[in-house]
Amino acid sequence: MKVIFDTDPGIDDAMALLYLSKLAEVELLGITTVVGNADIATTTRNALFLRQQFDISAPVIRGAGETLDGVSKPEPVIVHGVNGLGDIKIPAVSEDGLQAGTASQFIIDTIRAHPGEVTIIAVGRMTNLALALRQDPAIAGMAKQVIIMGGAFGYQGRSGNISPAAEANIHGDPVAADEIFAASWKVVVVGLDVTHDIILTSDYLATLSAEVGANGELLAQMSDHYAKFYMNVMGLAGVVGHDLLAVTYLLHPEWFETREGPVVVLTEGIAAGQTIQMPSTRKNGPSPWADRPAQLVCIAVEAEKVLQHYRATLSR
Repeated sequence: MKVIFDTDPGIDDAMALLYLSKLAEVELLGITTVVGNADIATTTRNALFLRQQFDISAPVIRGAGETLDGVSKPEPVIVHGVNGLGDIKIPAVSEDGLQAGTASQFIIDTIRAHPGEVTIIAVGRMTNLALALRQDPAIAGMAKQVIIMGGAFGYQGRSGNISPAAEANIHGDPVAADEIFAASWKVVVVGLDVTHDIILTSDYLATLSAEVGANGELLAQMSDHYAKFYMNVMGLAGVVGHDLLAVTYLLHPEWFETREGPVVVLTEGIAAGQTIQMPSTRKNGPSPWADRPAQLVCIAVEAEKVLQHYRATLSR
């Protein structure tokens, strides 16, 4: 499985990247960075640090530092810390793994080099993907699939986390998100409707720290900051493993229940970033959804299987 990992590390991004690095069936072709959990210089530095820490050979390619909606948003320091990785100490990082060029061009070149084979797993804002589409719309027909962590559709009463309407990654660049949903590639949405089932409790994190070694301990250290946020906001004794679930979908789509239909993102106003799906079973006349391809939205997941697989994979 050939994969590009598009990311804004990010504590849960680190969880997902360590997962990817342990999967023998995955060929990680590149790590593309985007502004989000921190500014682009910081997310790129974090990606280089994690690449080195997790012994990953794939290059890091710096991506978009500004979003297509032109709106500057505050960094989520309360969630991920000032440095994006829970304010752990990060040593000086070599840039040997940084590949020249832009993330959007890397996405284009990689998809064209491996038509029909490349999955993009995007767990930050969708800016790099939208820029790639703007430069070369034909890649939508050449990618295998795009799996995103983002969005919220109201299943199990779950709404947005940055506003009552919007999830943070989509809200971060709703223009880009709407453009990627409108394109003709296959998009699978792993959003808050399912990610909030993936709770890494304090005991679970302690087990990872004991079983996985240095990298398990690193995740546990990062998660100290993350856990304070979840305790204060949700009264949760643990953290939500949002981004790792997008990796799980790549491997085990059969663990998910999905709903098919075109998706539109609201791009402005009080509900900017809201994701709305028109189910394919619903037949309406002309509408903003009418000319869009059907995409898959995850609406349920077998959470215990995911947590067992994550622990087993990291312990390899």
